[in-house]
Amino acid sequence: MSTTAVTSPIDEVKTTPWAGGRSPFSVEYGKMMMWFFLLSDAFTFSSLLIAYGALRFSSTSWPAADHIFQSVPGMIEHGAPLVFVGLMTFILIMSSVTMVLGVEAGHRGARKEVAGWLIATVIGGFMFLGCQALEWQHLFHEGFNWGKIPYEIKEFFPEGVTPSAVYTQQFANLFFTITGFHGFHVFSGVIINIVILINVLAGTYDRRGSYLMVEKVGLYWHFVDLVWVFVFTFFYLV
Repeated sequence: MSTTAVTSPIDEVKTTPWAGGRSPFSVEYGKMMMWFFLLSDAFTFSSLLIAYGALRFSSTSWPAADHIFQSVPGMIEHGAPLVFVGLMTFILIMSSVTMVLGVEAGHRGARKEVAGWLIATVIGGFMFLGCQALEWQHLFHEGFNWGKIPYEIKEFFPEGVTPSAVYTQQFANLFFTITGFHGFHVFSGVIINIVILINVLAGTYDRRGSYLMVEKVGLYWHFVDLVWVFVFTFFYLV
């Protein structure tokens, strides 16, 4: 049984004199624009993380991550360093896996599978945001905030290091700014995934003959996950 390949209108080569011909590198226009956006966003995150790194490594003393992030909100107050953020990272990485599976299902035109994997991705995104909200709430309770730090900061520094209110303030300001900026990206990605999910359920991409939009959103979601790896490294591991 022979099969005929279906070409989406957006993938067709334009042949009229003013149509522009084939896209550079045979990349669809929308996907190329997504790469440009991600590149510009990468510069923004890089600038923020470089600023953090410059302050961190030029300081004589700096709060230790394993002294600050010791709790599992609602379960353990102290004594579980980096356990909760490890859980957050695992959830976000798994949501990237479900996104990959959704894109792969889109290539096969399997609408139900695409919808299922997108739902799993949205759930993972909401779980990550919920965990981040719990972590922020715990830090607020400890006394951290923009322009605000706990009155007693000695416990957040390694033994033998002189506590510094100035560096603790810089840490708090940059932590909430950078993780908040990343959280905004995750929230935006969740909303976009919900919109794409609605279109999938409505059969929009079946009528177009292409699930390319799922792949474009997947690029954004993977970028958000990749950025978190750097945020995790800078704030929690270094």
